Amino acid sequence: MAATAVTLPSPGTRFPVATTSSSARRCLLPPTASTRRVLRVVAAAAAEAPPKVTPPPTSPSGIVLVDPAEAQRVHRLKALYEEKVVPLITDEFGYTNVHQVPKIEKIVVNCGLGAEAGNSKGLEAAMKDLANITGQWPVKTKAKKSVASFKIREGNTIGIAVTLRGRVMYNFLDRLINLGLPRTMDFLGVNPNSFDGHGNYSVGLRDQGVFPEIPYEVGGKKNGMDVCIVTTAKTDNEALRLLTLLGMPFSENIKSGPVFRKKRLKRHHFMAKGRGRK
Repeated sequence: MAATAVTLPSPGTRFPVATTSSSARRCLLPPTASTRRVLRVVAAAAAEAPPKVTPPPTSPSGIVLVDPAEAQRVHRLKALYEEKVVPLITDEFGYTNVHQVPKIEKIVVNCGLGAEAGNSKGLEAAMKDLANITGQWPVKTKAKKSVASFKIREGNTIGIAVTLRGRVMYNFLDRLINLGLPRTMDFLGVNPNSFDGHGNYSVGLRDQGVFPEIPYEVGGKKNGMDVCIVTTAKTDNEALRLLTLLGMPFSENIKSGPVFRKKRLKRHHFMAKGRGRK
């Protein structure tokens, strides 16, 4: 910056004092009624004005970053589990340690593509749809064996899958329970007998269009998906109670309990009948 010279008055001279004009004197007088009315209108407008919203922080590359307070906020389904579900299950099953209480460990969502697996455009579209639904980019699943009848070779892509944990897991489960399943056509509840005997529950959806992320106007083949909820429960009853308290809509018309399957006949059964034994 260029330096500016300042000239000081000589000793014995007084500094110049600006004289106040009539308009300046008029401002020092007490306000009149009209002035008070204007001040009230200005104060009311300032009070009703919306507060200034500070934009979210951005990185040097221009990517919008998540506010730390928003990132640390607990999801409502997880808060429900910690505040209400844990005390109820502890009293019901008589746990002595909080680590014995069953919890959801992860959720695995997989989608078989069939004929669309060989099409690069169809595979990419299916991966985008599953990423929009779950909030996480899926991985491609490869065939472990070659099956000639299905025209599958070992190493070919046959589907996509995604494993959800933490906050993304609770977010997807909340949307599955409150949005996806109720929007299913002729929905009467999920089957309570779909446990594997180790506290894990599986449910299948024929159409991904039940989620609002998939537009209804989009045509083409409707892809389904399988959802496997993995819990730390040791028995199916504990896992059933856990999912029921979290809001999973189990069907009341289907009785929960062990499924008795028909006994499979073996070779000697048919041989005994052929010999004509009495």
